[in-house]
Amino acid sequence: MVGLAATPRPPPTACRPPPHARRPTPAAPRPPPAVTYKAPEPMGEHFFAESFDRGTLDSWVLSSAKKDDTDDEIAKYDGKWAVEEMIDSKLPGDKGLVLKSRAKHHAISAQLLRPFIFDTKPLIIQYEVNFQTGIECGGAYVKLLSQTPDLDLDQFVDKTPYTIMFGPDKCGEDYKLHFIFRHKNPKTGEYEEKHAKKPDADLRTYYTDKKTHLYTLVVNPDNSFELLVDQTVVNSGNLLSDMTPPINPPAEIEDPDDRKPEDWDERPKIQDPDATKPDDWDEDAPAQIPDEDAVKPDGWLDDEPEYISDPDAIKPDDWDEDMDGEWEAPQVPNPACESAPGCGAWQRPVIDNPNYKGKWKPPMIDNPNYQGIWKPRKIPNPAFFEDLHPFRMTPFNAVGLELWSMSSDIFFDNFFITNDRITADRWANDGWGLKKAAEGAAEPGLAAQMLSAAEERPWLWVVYVLTVALPLVLIIVFCCTGKVRHTHTHTHTHTLQNTALDLKKRVALEGNLSVRLTGGTERSWTPKPRPRRRRRPGDAASLD
Repeated sequence: MVGLAATPRPPPTACRPPPHARRPTPAAPRPPPAVTYKAPEPMGEHFFAESFDRGTLDSWVLSSAKKDDTDDEIAKYDGKWAVEEMIDSKLPGDKGLVLKSRAKHHAISAQLLRPFIFDTKPLIIQYEVNFQTGIECGGAYVKLLSQTPDLDLDQFVDKTPYTIMFGPDKCGEDYKLHFIFRHKNPKTGEYEEKHAKKPDADLRTYYTDKKTHLYTLVVNPDNSFELLVDQTVVNSGNLLSDMTPPINPPAEIEDPDDRKPEDWDERPKIQDPDATKPDDWDEDAPAQIPDEDAVKPDGWLDDEPEYISDPDAIKPDDWDEDMDGEWEAPQVPNPACESAPGCGAWQRPVIDNPNYKGKWKPPMIDNPNYQGIWKPRKIPNPAFFEDLHPFRMTPFNAVGLELWSMSSDIFFDNFFITNDRITADRWANDGWGLKKAAEGAAEPGLAAQMLSAAEERPWLWVVYVLTVALPLVLIIVFCCTGKVRHTHTHTHTHTLQNTALDLKKRVALEGNLSVRLTGGTERSWTPKPRPRRRRRPGDAASLD
């Protein structure tokens, strides 16, 4: 056996650190994860890409035009634009286009790399908006400007032809997400605006949370369309069935020259011409009559008026009887009537007359000559056409913002137009995805959010208390009740076992057992003796 030599311990002061040095240092709070900004780079097929990270508006044109039919003071498009970071930017270096002026007309536009032609591939346009200071009344929508020979971006105004208008708009409590396109009538060549149905989703949060949101429009060659916010569909439909007014006019219309015949009878019911007034019908009977069973209450003061002249009233010194007439004291309630059931001449109250029938009218019967509600006849619509491919819209070659807003500092960023969904998603992830990650990293924790919400809405403290206290109370009650029940069951079982043992001993000693049943009946029970087994030779002696 090998022995181990004891190692001498070093002096305490030579090895151990002092007590204050041994205490664990509290860990410093971990900073929120930093998100480094990198400008998105367009990849794949695209017609327009703008992130504003160059910090200039070199490729954009500011409108110098004036609005028609508007006062000169507000007709100019003199609203200011700037390229800058957001007021509360979570991504240093990320810049965007900012609408800077309140109550001003703004117009700015830029050329596409090449015109977009509606053929066999979808149109996808997306861009970001942040209402940094909220939005009172104004829009943040874009216009895709139609390719025309006379398109002049320097003269971009509200009447400049566009192919599609898309984006958020809000005034008062009306929160909109526009999708409007101008459809060309194949017969007349005139354009008419077609509006998508209103989304069923609640859009309020996108306008009030002061976060950056990604707006996307997808229009497919099969005429289907989708409107997305933050890559979630909030509205969808088909150009042929979900636009107002409809793309195609009705095949038939009402004849504008048709007139209703003079003898056309539209009355479904008429008075019975054969009905006669009954002989006992009294049209002159009053609707109400005095109640003959009424009795004047005891103590009624017939000789006392209900109102008397105010004995304390004094004629004003400046009262001129020639100008104002004879002065009379104002009327006040008669104090003698306060303790009486009434004053003045007593009259019987009136009651409904049981014999009142009113003016007799003949009963109504079905009109045998009823012809229904007249409508003009239908004729073929001379303006009818059928366009089964409304997706084939007018090509566009520029994108523009033409806005009026009562709010400033509206932030736009990362405009992108393509015909490939994967390319659009990649651009969105590289741009808006970074903003979303940075905003999420900067958000306070759940506890801080709950405290902040309670400061704005004190009644939430009641909800918090009930949410925490109620489960604790239920757990305590359940645990205590379960323990008492278990103890009671154990005691009851032990008592039954002892009682059974006592009965067994009594039967063994006395040979029988008497039991008094409910109702006073007494019964005896004697156990049968067990049969004794015969002993065989060689069996060991046993005791029964």
